[in-house]
Amino acid sequence: MPNFKPFKDSAVLHPTAGQKAMTLLGAFGLATCAQAAPAFDSESPWMLGDWNGNRTELAKKGYDFKIDFVGEMGSNLHGGYDHDRTARFSDQFAFGSHLDLGKILGWNDAEFQLTITKRDGDNISNDRINDPRVGGFTSAQEVWGRGQTWRLTQMWYQQKFFDQKLDIKVGRFGQGEDFNSFPCDFQNLAFCGSQVGNWAGSVWYNWPVSQWALRVKYHLTPELYAQIGAFEQNPSNLERGNGFKLSGSGTQGTLLPVELVWTPKLNGLPGEYRAGYYYSSAKATDVYKDSNGQPAALSGEAYRSSSSKHGLWLGAQQQITSLASDHSRGLSLFANATLHDKKTNAIDNYVQAGLVYKGLFDARAKDDIGFAMARVHVNPAYRKNAEATNQANLIQDYDNPAYLPPQDTEYSAELYYGVHVTNWLTVRPNLQYIRHPGGVDKVDDALIGGIKIQSSF
Repeated sequence: MPNFKPFKDSAVLHPTAGQKAMTLLGAFGLATCAQAAPAFDSESPWMLGDWNGNRTELAKKGYDFKIDFVGEMGSNLHGGYDHDRTARFSDQFAFGSHLDLGKILGWNDAEFQLTITKRDGDNISNDRINDPRVGGFTSAQEVWGRGQTWRLTQMWYQQKFFDQKLDIKVGRFGQGEDFNSFPCDFQNLAFCGSQVGNWAGSVWYNWPVSQWALRVKYHLTPELYAQIGAFEQNPSNLERGNGFKLSGSGTQGTLLPVELVWTPKLNGLPGEYRAGYYYSSAKATDVYKDSNGQPAALSGEAYRSSSSKHGLWLGAQQQITSLASDHSRGLSLFANATLHDKKTNAIDNYVQAGLVYKGLFDARAKDDIGFAMARVHVNPAYRKNAEATNQANLIQDYDNPAYLPPQDTEYSAELYYGVHVTNWLTVRPNLQYIRHPGGVDKVDDALIGGIKIQSSF
């Protein structure tokens, strides 16, 4: 399927979906490179080639190395908060190594992953598309975010038991790597990676942020597994200067996700269905009321505290057509939804749906085209808090710099065409349309032109 990638973003190779592409692309390289590929060979999975055959030889011994790049350009073609047209570029490098400890040390069904990421650039959404007084929810360049800095993104050990039915993973990684995972071929954040982390980001940290974590997975059948995790709840891990922080100082609680995942083949075509729930034991702040149940912005009292935070998600991906000559070509559908705690979360619900067709043209069998739409709904209590804040400040003029625009519902759509230039380079030009950017109806609907570049060195 064009969108089934077990290694994700918040960008490709962060989020989605998962985030094991470094391993899987390396394995793909072994299958496709019968002989050493030179640099810039279009059939090689790596831009720099097979290093005279040394890369394949190292992989056979259990050592797999990857350097992956994601670059995204966004331009405000029409509308938005600021009509002054410009373009912004953001990017990410991911330096990864995967060790098959069975081959290296003789430890059966054991592996180790280490990934360091570096993000740079600017985001067109920050000041051109969204009102900077309140910001936005989606982002036209999903690879931007969580600090433009170096980070230790993965450092984990994984061990399987009982004929691989039981799978335990421990170390530093993000929730979206295993839970609520979703691919990241689209450029808009509403269609990329683990969506829980996009709408409950104060407790769920998507790629490239990592934290100490444990994940236990058990296969009930070959097509059905259940998993549970425990993740350090530490806001200091989000800080730009803490990209390599390993201590637990600043920990406020634990985030516990549970998920059931079904991976059937319907009519011989692959699918993936997810249902999950998360619970955060860290204290959370009410978005509207004080301890007496009154609007905190009017009473002047502190916002009341809640002992926990929670939410749930549903996700589905299914290939529904294929070609007899090539089952990887065909139409795939997907949909995702999340629900969140109305007392403590700015977003109370989100829904998204779309499609991807791989190999639309015989002459371009590896190209793909995708279209998706999303709705991000703001918690009514969060909106009331903005209205109460303006009332307390005696400000009702939208043009006043101190005015806090109330936010409601934001709608996003994206259409892309992915050009498979080589096995190591894909370029995806795209158009995005945002209605009510940031959920502010006084901001003009925006049309954004983008280009997403995905490459493996």
